[in-house]
Amino acid sequence: MQPAQDELDPTRAIAELASHLDDEDATTNARALAEIFQNLEPDDLALALESLPLEKRLAVWQQIPQDEQLDVLVAMRGEARLLLLRQLSQEELHELFDEIDSEDLIELAETVPDAVVDMALGRMDEQQRKYFEMAQQFPEESVGRWLNHDILMVSQNTRVADALRMLRREAPDYTEVLYLVDRTGRWAGCTRINRLLSAQPHQNVAELKEEDYPSLLADDDMYEAAEEVERSSYIALPVLSKDGVLLGRLDVGTAMDLLREQAENQLMASAGLAEDADLFAPVKRSAQTRAVWLGINLITAFMASWFIGLFEATIQEVVALAVLMPVVASMGGIAGSQTLTLIVRGLALGQISAANFNALLLKELRVGALNGVLWALVIGIVAAVWFDSVLLGLVIGAAIVANICAAAASGVLIPVVLDKLKLDPALSGSVILTTVTDVIGFVAFLGLGTLILV
Repeated sequence: MQPAQDELDPTRAIAELASHLDDEDATTNARALAEIFQNLEPDDLALALESLPLEKRLAVWQQIPQDEQLDVLVAMRGEARLLLLRQLSQEELHELFDEIDSEDLIELAETVPDAVVDMALGRMDEQQRKYFEMAQQFPEESVGRWLNHDILMVSQNTRVADALRMLRREAPDYTEVLYLVDRTGRWAGCTRINRLLSAQPHQNVAELKEEDYPSLLADDDMYEAAEEVERSSYIALPVLSKDGVLLGRLDVGTAMDLLREQAENQLMASAGLAEDADLFAPVKRSAQTRAVWLGINLITAFMASWFIGLFEATIQEVVALAVLMPVVASMGGIAGSQTLTLIVRGLALGQISAANFNALLLKELRVGALNGVLWALVIGIVAAVWFDSVLLGLVIGAAIVANICAAAASGVLIPVVLDKLKLDPALSGSVILTTVTDVIGFVAFLGLGTLILV
């Protein structure tokens, strides 16, 4: 039976129909799927496919029109795409990659068999093969690997009349300027298209070029370049080689995709997962991925437990300390995580440097001290009333101040040090921070308890 599509969003509707493709009413459900596909962009279809278990994913994939499958595949995340491709036959792969262009092949090359990549290259025209081979010369996270070659480019000696004649053809998306080059292909500036429309036909396009138009280098980090496009007032920036040759451009659409990918990567990395992790990846594969970070967390937990064990006699004598230990650790952990998140974002945006580091550290220490004193008073009073011990209230209050201040300092120092060591602070910063705040909190609380209460 076909579900009521009007009551469901597209992703849920596809999931419902996928459950009934083997029913007696399969033809009707397949037709309903086709109607939904007509109103969805490739990105939406990719998201819907990733929301399905593997067996249903393949069934829905086979209902997508063949001329749209490649765009959907490119829009999918890496692991989900790989799992889907493994279920396709050699014949299906050859049909899928029959007319692929260089940009899509670059995106997919690492998730398909080498034989299929070679087949796709063999069917490309010479220019597309050249683009693909050129991209392989750049590191994976550089702009040169992912630039867009679909640009309007003319010699700087071109007349306005000739440029307008070229513009009568279909212009690529995100086009607001005409790129100018010299006879050797080197970047010579650009001219806004709206200025061409009001210029004299005999004028040279170079006479109308923009002053101080920004550009990117092919070796630039792709995320930093994406941020530069976002901050600029233009919808695309030219990408140049070290010699100044115009290679292509980075448009705002690609830049937004890169920045979204970076944000997802940082979010997933905080849990020890890859950005392209599939929701329905095989159990064994998912378990292996997560086991590493569970093991790291276990080591840090044993370390914290070892420090607690140093004060075993104190805990046995003052049982209230064991009851209140989680409060100290939790307050430090939350305070440190807030600072860590702020600093990781600042590093990603290039806002933190040697010039402002000391001021930033001092500011976070002041915030930690203010919050520490405030919540030390609240928690100290609660503990004193709860256990009828003013000294216990003083001990936990002092430990809270010490741990929150230490957490604030650690939240600044840990990601900065990891960044200097070329390690991803979003990936390992939270694990290290948790260990530091736990150890400092327990040592401060139990140490003060030993000195004052025992």
